[in-house]
Amino acid sequence: MKDYLIIGKLGGAHGVRGEVKVIPLTDDVRRFSSLKECMILDEKEHVKETRCVEKSRVDDTRTLIKFKGIDDRDEVAKLTGFYIGVSREDAVKLPEGRYFIADLIGLTVVDETRGELGRIKDIINSGASDIIIVGRKGKNELLIPYLNAIVKNVDIDAGKMDVVLPEGLYEIYE
Repeated sequence: MKDYLIIGKLGGAHGVRGEVKVIPLTDDVRRFSSLKECMILDEKEHVKETRCVEKSRVDDTRTLIKFKGIDDRDEVAKLTGFYIGVSREDAVKLPEGRYFIADLIGLTVVDETRGELGRIKDIINSGASDIIIVGRKGKNELLIPYLNAIVKNVDIDAGKMDVVLPEGLYEIYE
């Protein structure tokens, strides 16, 4: 398990005074409003530096951050494409039964009748519900809706997610 969670990706400069556009990678963009310090990570998710946030703005169409010590668009351009991460201690506290996607990736998915199906590669939001993408050796990926009726148990420490697939879902991917 990583010591940090990625919450956004840095886009281009906004204006000429050092603000940067942020592509949120979190369910709640309001979390940027209280962000005081974050890590800057490269495209391979290696921590490059820690930065203090001077101010941030979140509205209906965009999220902007101004880092302390970065005062022009040329400096911002050097960060374009990098990620923003926060330590787990600074992460938003989740309610019982909710998990960070980063903690679910890599879990083994086990169906009660078919046994081990594969490992979680990613989880995407389809609008109606999240979709679990399960990688399987030598087979097509399996897409499973993340619904309480299907996902019966998640055990991060054991590295396992128990599911009960609805009739016919598994056969679609065979």
